[in-house]
Amino acid sequence: MSNNNSYKIRLATADDAEALLDIYRYYVEKTAITYEYEVPTVSEFKSRIEKVLEYFPYLVVEEGSSADDSENAGSTRIVGYAYASKFHERAAYQWCVEMSIYLHKDCKRNGLGRALYEELEKRLKDMGILNLYSCIGYPEKEDEYLTYDSVRFHEKMGYKLIGHFHKCGFKFGNWYDMVWMEKIIGEHGDDPCIINSQHS
Repeated sequence: MSNNNSYKIRLATADDAEALLDIYRYYVEKTAITYEYEVPTVSEFKSRIEKVLEYFPYLVVEEGSSADDSENAGSTRIVGYAYASKFHERAAYQWCVEMSIYLHKDCKRNGLGRALYEELEKRLKDMGILNLYSCIGYPEKEDEYLTYDSVRFHEKMGYKLIGHFHKCGFKFGNWYDMVWMEKIIGEHGDDPCIINSQHS
């Protein structure tokens, strides 16, 4: 992380939609990290945020100018976000979530992804979530649109590869694979607590 800036993780609001969409836009238009073809509208993205927040934490990380940077004092910008969503609608899956994370394209490899995921994991564990899953685009060989970076990141975060689907996504004239990764963060007892939708 830069010595000239400080970082703060907080719960997202629907009002963050435009800033988050600005980050996501790059991944839709320039990468196969997401298999979405069209950039959502701000209104659609706002609805996605609100839907997640009904059940799970949706976190953003803000970069703020340091106290000794008088020219930009008090200014902040969102440089990444991470959230959990339902792994499946059926009730028996309520202790599982799917994880998602996106950082501004110029803010990678500086610890922000780890900080976001660790905070999200802590909040999910406090809710009683036990299983974390991530669905990740995976190339047969790395190219300009997709690398193995996301898999490597999740491995460092303690995730294990549990499934591999071949040539299931087509984007930019290429077929891409998809893998599932899993991390267990709690004990699977005989009488797990029912998950509610309250979070902070």
